[in-house]
Amino acid sequence: MANRQRGFFGWTWYVTWRFLVLLTLLLLLLRFVPPPTTSFMLQSQYPLSHQWVNINELPAHIPLAMVASEDQLFPKHFGVDFDAINKAIQQYDDGQGLRGASTITQQTAKNLLLWPGQSFVRKGLEAILALGLEVIWGKKRILEVYVNVAEFGKGIYGVEAASQHYFNKPARHLSSKEAAKLAVLLPSPRNRNPNYLTPYLSQRVVWVERQMRQLGTGYLTPILK
Repeated sequence: MANRQRGFFGWTWYVTWRFLVLLTLLLLLLRFVPPPTTSFMLQSQYPLSHQWVNINELPAHIPLAMVASEDQLFPKHFGVDFDAINKAIQQYDDGQGLRGASTITQQTAKNLLLWPGQSFVRKGLEAILALGLEVIWGKKRILEVYVNVAEFGKGIYGVEAASQHYFNKPARHLSSKEAAKLAVLLPSPRNRNPNYLTPYLSQRVVWVERQMRQLGTGYLTPILK
């Protein structure tokens, strides 16, 4: 019986560490090569629109809008906001459901390698992958991949495709307000359109613009250099 147990655990470890090696090699490759697709794109039921754009070609207010809307502590944390996770767990214990607490790094990991939905299993994998992205990629690459793979509508992935679809121009020509309008789509992109915002979302755009001004144009400069 002991031999059988040792065999099982030995086999499990054999598979696990090889998987981790392959995952590390994949992340190292994607540190330099634009991801040709993502798990979310592969699972999409809609025709895909996606075009990669180098973050150095984007005006600074585009990544700033995403950070202002989704994760203002992005430059300061190491992939996981433990205070936000603890709050989400407390809300779950109070019967409010499992929600929120995902940093931009976690969202990038989820969009790239995981699946939609809310569960402790996926949240755990998301957090582990986020830590790996912080170590292997760094902040600039994480933000670059995020703005290129985030979903902004039905089958619309990345700010370049979103800009072309909604505003008929390349992302490098987006205004600060247009960037804020795209940012407010992210929590529920398939049900929102930046050209037809509800009163609540219009106020959310105003809030994002105010946050952008408070953070300042140089807020992301240290990680985008």
